[in-house]
Amino acid sequence: MNVVGLIVEYNPFHNGHAYHMAEAKRIAEAEAVVAVMSGDFLQRGEPAIVSKWARAEMALHAGADLVLELPVAYAAQPAEWFAHGAAALLDATGIVSHLCFGSEAGTLAELQPLARQLAGESGALKAAIAEELATGASYPAAYAAAAARSVAAPPGGGPGSAAGAAAARALLEQPNNSLGLHYLIALQRLGSGIAPLTVRREGAGYRDAVPGSASIASATAIRGLIAGEGGLSAAAPYIPPYTAEILAREFRSGRGPVTWESFAAPLFHRLLASSRETLAEHHEVTEGLEFRIKKMLPQLQQLTVEELLEKLKTKRYTYTKLQRMLLHILLQHGKLAMAPEALAQGPGYLRVLAFSRKGRELLKQMKASASLPIVTRAAAFSHPGLELDIQAAAAYANAMPNRNDSEIFRDFRQPPITI
Repeated sequence: MNVVGLIVEYNPFHNGHAYHMAEAKRIAEAEAVVAVMSGDFLQRGEPAIVSKWARAEMALHAGADLVLELPVAYAAQPAEWFAHGAAALLDATGIVSHLCFGSEAGTLAELQPLARQLAGESGALKAAIAEELATGASYPAAYAAAAARSVAAPPGGGPGSAAGAAAARALLEQPNNSLGLHYLIALQRLGSGIAPLTVRREGAGYRDAVPGSASIASATAIRGLIAGEGGLSAAAPYIPPYTAEILAREFRSGRGPVTWESFAAPLFHRLLASSRETLAEHHEVTEGLEFRIKKMLPQLQQLTVEELLEKLKTKRYTYTKLQRMLLHILLQHGKLAMAPEALAQGPGYLRVLAFSRKGRELLKQMKASASLPIVTRAAAFSHPGLELDIQAAAAYANAMPNRNDSEIFRDFRQPPITI
């Protein structure tokens, strides 16, 4: 039986996601879908609009059969480690035959050869990235440039191709292509038997702030519509009815919407009460950013996360980098726990958030095939990574509009969602 794996955030689930899932099942000829989904905090360092439980429920309504949580140690990371953690989880199930991701390219013809080359160049690639960063480039730009240099100077000293390098750089400057490349590299490095597939991203770009068509808009645009005067009604053309119903329920119950400003009080408490030396101990606080934080805090007109990010922003430091840094400070993620040596070990468990009737059968198969423990009750399993997940979920619930003890400790009690 073919089982297609998807790596998702669903913040929130929208019509473009529905298209991707349907296409993934079609081209993989899959009978089941396994989704690895970020928890309450996302790859760009942002909190999700509603909890992982609500978003996992959306995924089930859409046709996912099993939803696994991507641990926060990987979910809020640059593309390399985000992809490594997610691909490792899919591989560890022992049942996933294909991985399908969205891309601007819509084909593996250019991405796959590049992934094969870069997968074996970890040391040289990191050195090239460091050189590009030293010029003042942001990390995404530095990665694209370093990868292009690898194409121009292939292993073994053969002749490079300037045209090939330019094409590689243009390819990787598109965010979904870049993330997809990292999925391919992760599969290569894992020695995984999972077959990759890609679907062309249609209708709207990942970061487009306005709808791209009459029915498809990016998650960024949808969240903007929800935050505006039109609210959920304005977003309705771009999301399935079940997404609208779940969002409405969560908002009525005071479990959303959650934004970065929901965390302003605890975040500024940490920033104001911490010394520069303490700030420097957190993951992603690099190159003296602790000094910049302390310098900018007294210059703020208002203690808002938005203004702080604007003050910290430079050409070198993207909003994504800064958001992830602030998130790691908020959640007290130290450099040691998030070091490359630790992340390279991969996740240590398969945390089940939700499953369908077919997903229950998949779980039965995984009891024999999975290479990691399957966790359906957090209270019954102990692992440092799971502790971080539980702490992140509690911090997220503590920032909900309606602060509720049952939500703060929900991760201990909540069994997987079923519908």
